[in-house]
Amino acid sequence: MVMQDFLWGLAPEAMVEAQISQMRHTWNFDDPYLAAINPPDTQRSLSIWMVQRPLFDHILVKRAVEAGAELRDGLVVRSLERQTDGVLVRAETWQSATVTAGKTAFVATARYVIGADGANGIVAKVANLRPRRTIALAMEVEHPHQWGSGHPSLQPEIAHLEYNVPRGYAWAFPKADHLNVGAIVFPKQRYALPDCPKLAATLKQLIFAYLDALELSYDPDAMVFHAHPLPIWQGREPLHTSDGSILLAGDAAGLINPFFGDGILHAVKSGEIAANCLIADQPLSYSDRIHDEFAANFDAALTLSRFFYQFPGICYQYGVKNPKAARLATELICGELSFPGILDRALGRIRQATTGRLFGK
Repeated sequence: MVMQDFLWGLAPEAMVEAQISQMRHTWNFDDPYLAAINPPDTQRSLSIWMVQRPLFDHILVKRAVEAGAELRDGLVVRSLERQTDGVLVRAETWQSATVTAGKTAFVATARYVIGADGANGIVAKVANLRPRRTIALAMEVEHPHQWGSGHPSLQPEIAHLEYNVPRGYAWAFPKADHLNVGAIVFPKQRYALPDCPKLAATLKQLIFAYLDALELSYDPDAMVFHAHPLPIWQGREPLHTSDGSILLAGDAAGLINPFFGDGILHAVKSGEIAANCLIADQPLSYSDRIHDEFAANFDAALTLSRFFYQFPGICYQYGVKNPKAARLATELICGELSFPGILDRALGRIRQATTGRLFGK
């Protein structure tokens, strides 16, 4: 099921700042390969929407309120206590730009709590769920940009991707009046903790290098970097408490694709699954239903990820530069294609190319 299936009634022009129809791939910011998402033999046209998360989230919140949800804005959840009749939730006011010891403004007992509070939320900790996590680290900047300046390939319909990155990739995505430039590094193994200071320095240098390659001017001392821990899929694990009172969704549940590092579509899907479980009064079925939806796909994505990021140069030449790769990647991101459906074919193609390279064929 693709993202737009969840967005009925939402006008794209209200939130979409750019629609990607091409991907420009590079290796070491050289050897460029421009690929169309919709090649000539395509039967259905696809595009990747570029949105600003604050606006996207605001639109979703408004729709929830219209459907009957009660919005409590300006609060941060400070504590949860599991009780016999539900979960006691305490929240405080959000003061200034940081969370401080604000005044307790909300206390309520809920029969169920869906923890959709991201990678650093408290719900999973309180519920003693996912005590160990596998973390990827991403960093990005929002760089002001006037279209028509910089490298000729900078166009509002082109996404830029760079692959000569240790266990990851870098990107430059177009937005209305700026570029989102960033990079991600995936962990070497399950439960591996990232060396944050070292990785942060590496990611910053990658961002600077991308800006240089795109012929853009910038002041490194004035740039504002945003770092994100991304709890990627690490296999089947409990995602609800034994009594079913607390369920985890989205990033809090570790539903980050281990190949691309994306998570919005999976968060939306898991939220719908959680809601349906509670509507049916079947919270104890939640983890199994999440696994039914994601496990096979993410397990295959994890297998491909380990191979791809171990041999990125070979994968770039014989995988990324395949004329159909951009289309396949888009279908995977949109949920129209599954990783199990391409895993054997992708690994077979790369292994064949690797064998030929080793033996001079």
